[in-house]
Amino acid sequence: MKISPARFAAFNVLLRIETEKSFSSILLPVYESGLSAADRSLCHELTLGTLRRQIYIDKIIDNYSSGKKLDAAVRVALRLGAYQLLHLDKVPEYSAVNESVNLVQIAKKTSAKGFVNAILRRIGKDKPALTYSDEIDRLSVETSHPRWLIEKWIGEFGGEQAAALAVANNQVSEQAFRLLGDGSIDNYTARCSEFVDGCYLTNKIDSTLIAAAENSEIYFQDEGSQMIACSIEIPAGGNFLDVCAAPGGKTGMIVKRNASNVQFAVAGDLYWQRATVLRDNCLRQGVGNVNVVQYDAENALPFFDNSFDTVFVDAPCSGTGTIRHNPELRYFLTPADIVELSAKQLKILANASKLVTRGGSLVYSTCSLETEENEMVCQKFLSENADFQIVKPNVPKRFITSEGFARTFPHRDNMDGFFIAQLHKR
Repeated sequence: MKISPARFAAFNVLLRIETEKSFSSILLPVYESGLSAADRSLCHELTLGTLRRQIYIDKIIDNYSSGKKLDAAVRVALRLGAYQLLHLDKVPEYSAVNESVNLVQIAKKTSAKGFVNAILRRIGKDKPALTYSDEIDRLSVETSHPRWLIEKWIGEFGGEQAAALAVANNQVSEQAFRLLGDGSIDNYTARCSEFVDGCYLTNKIDSTLIAAAENSEIYFQDEGSQMIACSIEIPAGGNFLDVCAAPGGKTGMIVKRNASNVQFAVAGDLYWQRATVLRDNCLRQGVGNVNVVQYDAENALPFFDNSFDTVFVDAPCSGTGTIRHNPELRYFLTPADIVELSAKQLKILANASKLVTRGGSLVYSTCSLETEENEMVCQKFLSENADFQIVKPNVPKRFITSEGFARTFPHRDNMDGFFIAQLHKR
């Protein structure tokens, strides 16, 4: 029974995402670690491509199967085969069909082999003309975003912007990285960011870049994420706290950029496992002077009031600004999650604010596009804390909003969607 290592790995990743709500960013490095460069590239394409088109593919599958309830392994095999047939011109039809059938057999769903073969052959022969209840349904299906999320974005950003955002989320973006050591960018094929000093962008992660990352010569980090870290300043002799710091990319960058000023740096997170990742990641970035602490930031933090000059809250959020790189997020979220997260964010921000010295800075950020997690959290906080005021973040002018915050958008800026608020304590 022949199955390529790339398809077998992609199938297992997709099945775990489907059944366990696991994340591709965690699973792919594990399943790709033993693959050749070519198989690693194909596995990446198959996994993320299938996730980006999941609702659209499911509608086609359901059209041909008359809405039959399918076992998870059978549906994942069908999705994987359909993605190849519909979107990968260089993959032979027989490979896409036969290997999907074999995947079903390996998953011990032998009785479904004929069914999978028939559905995929029909898709390969004649893609059905889908019908939609309205324009929002069409946009939801064709861009594979849940209808409630499309409706929400239309309400917040308007129909044209919501459509552009949904389309951008399915496009393969450039990868951003920064140098960690004294190496030269001349060693890599990349271009300089227009907006962030020291940030480099590449269309392809080749073996040279992979080896450089493994050897701690470079660090992969989205352009928007690097912009946030670059905007945070620590005064001379200042104390710095990163409240929700794991995995530590921003922590390391902030402390390294402010190395001549920072006197005492602390970073923490909720779980010990995350705190361990944070510590190791800081060391990998060459930042060994960060004190790592485990705590629950929704409760009182274990520090004296007014003890930090710069406090950074990169709050846990829905992550809707990172769907380009984490396509499965859109399927896990519900409207209730955003309500719950905004309440959590406000608690964390209020607790962190107690630690800021007079004249100090409190910086709040998320990788969410949702107003409830961003502007509304800050406005609620400011209404209850008159000693804080908005200060424009230190980012290029084009990202500053009318309210004095900063935002990035995937469809407008070709980087992940981030929100930044800088608050000054009087």
